[in-house]
Amino acid sequence: MSLREHANIIIREALLQALPDSAVKSALSKADFGPGKLVLVAAGKAAWQMASAAYAALEEAGASSGKSDSADAALEAPDSLNGPVHKIDHGVVVTKYDHSQGPIGNLQIFEAGHPVPDENSFKATQAAIDAVEGLTAEDTVLFLLSGGGSALFEKPLIPGEDLTRLTQELLASGADIVEMNTIRKRFSAVKGGRFAELCAPAKVFVIVLSDILGDPLDMIASGPAYPDSTTAKDAREIVNKYHLTMTDQMNALLQVETPKDLSNVETHITGSVRQLCRTAKEKAKELGYETLVLTDQLTCAARDAGVFLSNIARYYGGENGAANGKPMAIILGGETIVRLTGHGKGGRNQELALAACEGIAGMNACVFSVGSDGTDGPTDAAGGIVDGDTLAALKAKGISVSAVLQDNDAYNALKEVDGLIMTGPTGTNVNDLTVLLLGGK
Repeated sequence: MSLREHANIIIREALLQALPDSAVKSALSKADFGPGKLVLVAAGKAAWQMASAAYAALEEAGASSGKSDSADAALEAPDSLNGPVHKIDHGVVVTKYDHSQGPIGNLQIFEAGHPVPDENSFKATQAAIDAVEGLTAEDTVLFLLSGGGSALFEKPLIPGEDLTRLTQELLASGADIVEMNTIRKRFSAVKGGRFAELCAPAKVFVIVLSDILGDPLDMIASGPAYPDSTTAKDAREIVNKYHLTMTDQMNALLQVETPKDLSNVETHITGSVRQLCRTAKEKAKELGYETLVLTDQLTCAARDAGVFLSNIARYYGGENGAANGKPMAIILGGETIVRLTGHGKGGRNQELALAACEGIAGMNACVFSVGSDGTDGPTDAAGGIVDGDTLAALKAKGISVSAVLQDNDAYNALKEVDGLIMTGPTGTNVNDLTVLLLGGK
């Protein structure tokens, strides 16, 4: 098989193993929901998959307890779950456009805007707020959270047009995800622990699929059910650093501190980019590669990461390279950023791959970078893939790599040379996987 065929196998297996189904069921085994109502709220790119897994697990547990659908909400627990098993009283799921795969029981399903929130984001979030209104201390909110929730799960404290402008400024600034979420919390009625406050006095049992390196719970989807570790001073420093436009209302909200203590929340992390890297390593070994996981915390400009990876390719895969002619897979996980210098179409993974193609030109090498959610930036591609022939193919079509990168137009360039990775929405979201494959001699 070719390097590209091997790449496809690694991508497919890594994404399959990153699906949240088994992880959600495992987290539910730690739950004791108590005697009251059980309300499900799911938000993020993986919300539909997580909600489907949770709903199926609870339905299966109820069935295995020997009770019919008309039985009381609290059922006798089978061995796999603690405490009484509950049927979901009602719930809301909000995910990205085209990420829903159909109805789930009695849950309301919403699709909304990402990476910029839209009116459907606000409508869906209001439905979630309505769903948890009036709960008691005996009730529980099962809150399923995944990356993308910062845009999808939002009730702004500022006009929608101001929020849209701010989001666009942040995306263009080069700010990292932690900086962006520090700002977005200040202007939201649900971020920074505020959704958990809205659920009180009910208990909130949170299952998190992490998309941020190091799994900072107050930053994943901007931490709607976790105490906020950032301060008003931190937010002001970020505003000044990136010269963000603030209205008088926004300046006033910057001074309001977010919740620092939440006593009604229990949180479980179910997955992260480490799983992506681990699976990629295992599958590459099966395919005959020596493997090296370089990092699971890649954070830099996408273009720089691509050039860096091509430098590594020359070190290990050159004529007298350190791999000694053996096939080798070098694996990285994380999330790069794109600095907007043009008006083209693309995403960070596509830009990373394209930036690597000049350095590996003529080599028996392949570089791919893929977003685990199946969507890279505002495109229908999950990422990009290049090999030793890509640069020549681009030149034959009159395409300049440097000009394309300057215009942030990696999508259209890679499309011309069969360099787009198309998976469709995957149902998970645990950062990006980047791999360099060296074919050896």
